Amino acid sequence: MRPQRLASAIALVGLVLAGCDSETSAKLETPAQKASYGIGLNMGKSLAQEGLADLDSTAVAQGIDDALGKKDQQLTDEELMEAFAYLQTRAEERMVEMNKEAVSAGKKFLEENAKREGVKTTESGLQYEVIKESDGAQPGPDDVVTVHYEGTLTDGTVFDSSIKRGTPIDLPVGGVIPGWVEGLQLMHVGEKYKLYIPSELAYGEQSPSPLIPANSVLVFDLELLGIKDEKAEATPPPEAVEEAIEAAKE
Repeated sequence: MRPQRLASAIALVGLVLAGCDSETSAKLETPAQKASYGIGLNMGKSLAQEGLADLDSTAVAQGIDDALGKKDQQLTDEELMEAFAYLQTRAEERMVEMNKEAVSAGKKFLEENAKREGVKTTESGLQYEVIKESDGAQPGPDDVVTVHYEGTLTDGTVFDSSIKRGTPIDLPVGGVIPGWVEGLQLMHVGEKYKLYIPSELAYGEQSPSPLIPANSVLVFDLELLGIKDEKAEATPPPEAVEEAIEAAKE
């Protein structure tokens, strides 16, 4: 994390915390109060994810109070820069450790999962189970498919679900994470698979959202509903063809 980003993050947390003390819970009644709580909650999750869970909220609030009250700065700029540098280094060290733990946990999960009956492992390391078989068509890398899915972490935490939304999605086979690209091309229309995707076939060291930590093994319940037939969609209905032929005769 860059010092400027760290400073901005601390300032934002301070704005959320300003006016609150450790013994008083904020009221969460009005839309503004609820939104304010949501901002603070999301910011806290983001900071914790980046290894900054040990920030002193009281000190943050004090800094904001001093600035808004135009009080004398209690620390010099040099002391603040030194503190920011220390916090940044500490956050980076924690992230390295968290990433190592995530990689180790993911490897252990996949090793144990591979032993389960019905789980198959491809050359790339992708693991899958066939939940429901079908003899429908198989998509290629250039196809657009319609799918229903639910994505979870290995502990069962749901991070995305078209099933819960009640609406399937259309997506290009070649435009998704590598684990999906491979998994979709194994499937036939009408089939349901459970994919166990190693982090290197998902988002790797990146964290696409607070719900998906870096180096996460992702688990997907995936149903292939159909393959979009662009040629068929571009073909006019039989009535239109007949009308065109008759018009040409005239």
